Amino acid sequence: MEFIIGKFNYWVYIILMMIGFYAMIAKSNLVKKLVGMNIFQTAIILFFISIGSKKGATIPIIQDGHGDAVNQAVNVAQYMNPLPHVLMLTAIVVMVSTFGVALALIIMIFRRYKTLEEDEILEILRSEENK
Repeated sequence: MEFIIGKFNYWVYIILMMIGFYAMIAKSNLVKKLVGMNIFQTAIILFFISIGSKKGATIPIIQDGHGDAVNQAVNVAQYMNPLPHVLMLTAIVVMVSTFGVALALIIMIFRRYKTLEEDEILEILRSEENK
């Protein structure tokens, strides 16, 4: 029980990831699939930010620039690695961009087929091929 409570945030990320995955796979509405993809991506970003933090760590800025290299190397353990956070900022930008482009494509699909249901769109495409 302590394992579950101690890793509560990871369980939340897994649940969010599975909700997003389920929406992408099981739903036939294109907007619901897109929202599921967004939930999935958000869970992954939260996971990486969570594993990139350390308890008691500070930001990696050395206050005095006059310390010797040996002292600075010993104190590296007290600093937090900024790389996961920076990469996730990039991932957030990519996620928002992907969401915007996908919404634009969904609008174009709706204007052409007058529906957002995947099954109905495939049926319309098959009927157009048979003509």
